[in-house]
Amino acid sequence: MAKKKTERIVFDHIEILDAGAKGVCVAKAPDGKIIFIPNVVPGDVVDVQTFKKRKAYYEGKAIRFHTYSPQRVEPVCVHFGVCGGCKWQNMNYPQQLLYKQNEVKNHLQRIGKIEIPELEPILGSEKQLFYRNKMEFGFSNSRWLTENEIDQQDTIENKNALGFHIPKMWDKILDITHCHLQADPSNAIRNSIREFANAHNLSFFNPRNHEGLLRTLMIRTASTGEIMVLLQFFEDDKAARELILNHLAENFSMITSLQYVINSKPNDTIYDQEIICFKGREYILEEMEGLQFSINAKSFYQTNSDQAYELYKLTREFAGLTGKEIVYDLYTGTGTIAQFVSKHALKVIGVESVPEAILDAKANAKRNNIENCHFFVGDMKIVFNDAFIAQHGQPDVVITDPPRDGMHKEVVAQLLKISPQRIVYVSCNSATQARDLALLDEGYKVTRVRPVDMFPQTHHVENIVLLEKR
Repeated sequence: MAKKKTERIVFDHIEILDAGAKGVCVAKAPDGKIIFIPNVVPGDVVDVQTFKKRKAYYEGKAIRFHTYSPQRVEPVCVHFGVCGGCKWQNMNYPQQLLYKQNEVKNHLQRIGKIEIPELEPILGSEKQLFYRNKMEFGFSNSRWLTENEIDQQDTIENKNALGFHIPKMWDKILDITHCHLQADPSNAIRNSIREFANAHNLSFFNPRNHEGLLRTLMIRTASTGEIMVLLQFFEDDKAARELILNHLAENFSMITSLQYVINSKPNDTIYDQEIICFKGREYILEEMEGLQFSINAKSFYQTNSDQAYELYKLTREFAGLTGKEIVYDLYTGTGTIAQFVSKHALKVIGVESVPEAILDAKANAKRNNIENCHFFVGDMKIVFNDAFIAQHGQPDVVITDPPRDGMHKEVVAQLLKISPQRIVYVSCNSATQARDLALLDEGYKVTRVRPVDMFPQTHHVENIVLLEKR
């Protein structure tokens, strides 16, 4: 049975009303339904063609602009509108911050349904471009083609690409010539790899057939100037592999850590793979207030180094430490926040479920001569129990920075049980944070809220909340 095609409707002169979830904007159709539209700005007046119809909403695209919003700016990136990475690059930065602040407020009020103080002003990022310290790119031998190229595709000889996945299309890669998210020499390294591979007929990965040599590229940079490059190969071809790695080593002497992985499994995640150092160190060093943190290929580290420093300073301020407190740092990762606050605390206990991260945390603490930080591996809802508290001490302050899904309900229950004086909750998802705050409301009052913009040009926003015992 043939799949029924969605009816396409055109709505004329639709005003874009607000910025919505996941970087798309919101308008209202004549029939009262919501329309979700990408690549527009609140205040634009457009004609919209729908491509998806649901009971309560449409999804559509702007096919004609009648009025341009005063909030609109010219995107700097040639890939804007196709690449899904910087969906708000057409909106001026003060407005981006306004919508992020509003999103946090709406989540806390609508989902949390708790009493909150007036939000402190969102902390904007000094850098709105070239702020990321980690970028991951994919190779493909069948790149994403523009509409004009589709008409001429029979005459296109080279369809190799090195760039980003098209949103919602796992097998399509947009070839990126210049990205404004990571500072040089990131673009130079990526473009040189593509040119060298094409010149030497090195095969690009085919995700459908699972064949080809070059699979992914990761570039990590640090504020210290150190650079890591990791190439992922699907096929184990020693001669071809060393050819391109030597090219990088000879032409980019500033690379501190040149590594590779051979991964022939269906997915391209590297966390269960052996990383091999081809040249240099197995890690790069990041620095913050004189503390050094080693970052290896599998490490988690905040991807905006400058703004991470501002986030950690606010976290420390919210914690209100005097030097006498026992602090628990939940979801500690590589222990950066734990070590950052350690000189203001009596003792810091960090807990994390990823063993490699805890090894990094311990190594970093040793490197920084920090003796009052202690790190433990385990599933938070299992390790963080009565026996653990009895062994390591009743916390006066708990800092928690969970993944996007938020805290497990058993972790929330344990926090209520042990009842520290203060909880500082750092979140990259204010919706799940609001859910958890509602659960904590019986024992804690929210006394401070401050959003932090870690990712300019996108809808993502970090949020810090201080909870104090009722």
